[in-house]
Amino acid sequence: MEVVIKPVCTLHGDVLVPGDKSMSHRAVMLGALADGETEIENFLFGEDCLSTIHVVQSLGVEVHIGKDRVVVRGGGLNALREPDDVLDAGNSGTTMRLMAGILSGCPFFSVLTGDASLRRRPMQRVIKPLAAMGARITARGGNAYAPMAITGGDLCAITYRSPVASAQVKSAVLLAGLFADGPTTVIEPARSRDHTERLLSYFGARVEVEDKQVSVWGRPELRGRKVVVPGDISSAMFFLVAGAVIPGADLLVRNVGINRTRAGALKVLMEMGADINILNEQQVSGEPVADIRVRSSRLKGTIINGAIIPYLIDELPALAVAAVMAEGVTVVRDAAELRFKETDRITAIVKLLSQMGADITEQEDGFVIRGGHALHGMECDSYGDHRMAMAAAVAGLKARGITKIKSAECVKISFPAFFDTLNSLSVQ
Repeated sequence: MEVVIKPVCTLHGDVLVPGDKSMSHRAVMLGALADGETEIENFLFGEDCLSTIHVVQSLGVEVHIGKDRVVVRGGGLNALREPDDVLDAGNSGTTMRLMAGILSGCPFFSVLTGDASLRRRPMQRVIKPLAAMGARITARGGNAYAPMAITGGDLCAITYRSPVASAQVKSAVLLAGLFADGPTTVIEPARSRDHTERLLSYFGARVEVEDKQVSVWGRPELRGRKVVVPGDISSAMFFLVAGAVIPGADLLVRNVGINRTRAGALKVLMEMGADINILNEQQVSGEPVADIRVRSSRLKGTIINGAIIPYLIDELPALAVAAVMAEGVTVVRDAAELRFKETDRITAIVKLLSQMGADITEQEDGFVIRGGHALHGMECDSYGDHRMAMAAAVAGLKARGITKIKSAECVKISFPAFFDTLNSLSVQ
């Protein structure tokens, strides 16, 4: 699918973004492990989260999909059953890595695979700690890439020092720890997003958090709960950037999760000078939620590095667009993890924006942007990456001429109505 983006005079209106992708995945998984019914409201019906539903259904879990919610009927930690076919995670790294943790605790054989893109993404980072807990895992490329064949059960609790700050690695180990006796602990070099810890506690597990260290006690009695998923900050960020860089814009993005381990990009955008107000803050299902108003702003360059990177890794494509429109230089460092997403996002960001006229230089672990250069429309590739397609669209709103985005259907992974929503706000 090719989408045409035309420059706009301004943007006005209210925005509702889909439910948070990270929480939607985790709510289904914990609902599958809990005893009783888990009702998930504002579930993200994107392709990645549907992959998680299909995987747990293949493990014998009853899942009902409604118009705006999902109901999971779990039978407890021991209720999953050996699948009769390979489990397909599609394009979802979260599905593959977190389910690897759960399957490591189950006393049966299973195989996890995914599409061509996912089969190129590194899995050794979860295989190593799960094998240390007692799971028997064999994978392609010297135990580095999917497909992964897993024989689980008889796990022991461990303390694992992760070499990377990764919510997926941490979550895989903590979920496996549910099946072990005693406390399983993960220590990270920097604290990653904490949705798993919050939801584990919400479902009844004993969880202790101390700075960069998280522990979960095994064999809990998880109980089904109602989970209201907040709007996805990663999806919201594209509208917050658009509202900040388009002259005269005024947008209100409603019901957005502002968990501090996910809101790094919001903090950075405000430090760049964005006119942003946080309104109607509240707690929903253990997560902080708010409305966010953004108005046209004069942005300045900044440095993005260090401990904040895990809190905004998925939002860097949006922030790169903001940096192109800002005055001065923006430097992104310590973000090598971007190379292991749906595509190599460092290379993709640099190629996309430079072709549109930006002054951007690729670095091994990030990029440098010298802002203030006018962009021009062009025919660009999404690289099959939903966040790259959305970044191209926001850049195209302020470019001269028409921007054409190829393979734009990839937005279905996280925001199926993205282009319709963008068009509804545009004043030509």
